[in-house]
Amino acid sequence: MQANRLTNREQGTATPSSTDRSLGTPAGNRDQAPCPILSPSFWRKGGRPLAFACMSTMLLIAGCRQDMQDQPKMVPQRGSEFFADHRGARAQVVNTVARGQLHEDSYFYTGVVQGTNGYREEKNEMPFPVTRDVLRRGQERFNIYCSPCHSRVGNGLGEIVERGYKPAANYHDQVRLSQPISHYFYVMTHGYGAMPDYSAQLTPEDRWAVAAYIRALQLSQAAKVEDVPAGVQVRSLKEIAQEQHLPEGFAEPWALPSSAIQAYPNDVKQGNPAMAPANPADPAIKIPLSKPAKAALK
Repeated sequence: MQANRLTNREQGTATPSSTDRSLGTPAGNRDQAPCPILSPSFWRKGGRPLAFACMSTMLLIAGCRQDMQDQPKMVPQRGSEFFADHRGARAQVVNTVARGQLHEDSYFYTGVVQGTNGYREEKNEMPFPVTRDVLRRGQERFNIYCSPCHSRVGNGLGEIVERGYKPAANYHDQVRLSQPISHYFYVMTHGYGAMPDYSAQLTPEDRWAVAAYIRALQLSQAAKVEDVPAGVQVRSLKEIAQEQHLPEGFAEPWALPSSAIQAYPNDVKQGNPAMAPANPADPAIKIPLSKPAKAALK
């Protein structure tokens, strides 16, 4: 009997005398059940797929650490223990420039240059050649963003003005005709009076294209027959209006409509929105004269 029991144990089975058939555990220690994966019968009954699934689950659980949902990262405007100065926002590396921020040609991006006396000055020149494509692009951007206030011919009587907004600047008066072309770029970049800036809507290239088109509008409204190249036929606007069956006053100077009004009286409680004059004096940058060195010492 003892020999049979040893033989059965060597084969991985238990004898009826030492095993509880109902529970499958040793009779002497029923509270501690053996691991079923270690039993040969488990593998004979097709337990390999189940064991593989259990092991895969254990590996996945071990890989799900808390760091995956609470990752260490730099939160804007917060401190950091990683750096010695405890600042999460890092300063730009010295002597480095980010991509797209070189801005080597300052006049192209600002519309002003530094004068000999240190003050900034506007110039009456374009930073790149003006071609027909540049004027087409400027006309397109002008009709989208500028014509609602300035109208398509630039006389300051756009559709918004007809509905009660303050009259916009007239590009054909003496003040605007005397302004350098970079002044229009500067105003589009920073805004002026009731006009907001359009730096978000217009890239620097588009702002220069619009400035070139404004100059073309000014030349077109004051053009003479002598300015037209030889061999080019010139037709009056009245003739074109008659051919296209437009109203008789189409070619006449525009008048401020009765629906256009000035800004309402200022309400102190509501602040001063858009209270700058619509047609101010020449806003060009004024550069004070430098005093001689001897006079300055006195």
